[in-house]
Amino acid sequence: MNYEPHTLARWTLPDSYGGEHWPEYFVFLAQNRDSDALARSNFICGLKAIGGESETVHIVRERHWAVGWVEWIAIHQDDAAALEAADSVAAALTDYPVVSDDHWSELEYTEAADYWERMRIRDRIDCCARAGISIFAARRDYLPPDDTGALLELLRD
Repeated sequence: MNYEPHTLARWTLPDSYGGEHWPEYFVFLAQNRDSDALARSNFICGLKAIGGESETVHIVRERHWAVGWVEWIAIHQDDAAALEAADSVAAALTDYPVVSDDHWSELEYTEAADYWERMRIRDRIDCCARAGISIFAARRDYLPPDDTGALLELLRD
């Protein structure tokens, strides 16, 4: 092994586990069916920061009884470059929990806009009223301007 990570942990065998074994791999980031936009954004941006999937970097997809499914990034112990990059990202996440503010913000906005488009008019009216936005904005399929962020906060919850 060329690089010994400081913040990454080596894969360990979980209790009651029936999947593939990964003893030569380190665990980078994970997400599951219930992950919020921040966790999904960090997963996408973290994978990109280490160069994406390769012969030594895998997205491991597993079923899980509690959350339906889990994905985690496995990095082989011999991939020094990916381990160093992942270690750097993981260390930065201990100080600030976002890999990319721009990506996270864009993902949150896009998801809120998609949700808004699928909402019933009466639910849009309720959201507009609660956010202090004209209820007439509910007629449009695109997300209305919101200088305070109250509407996005409502749609996130």
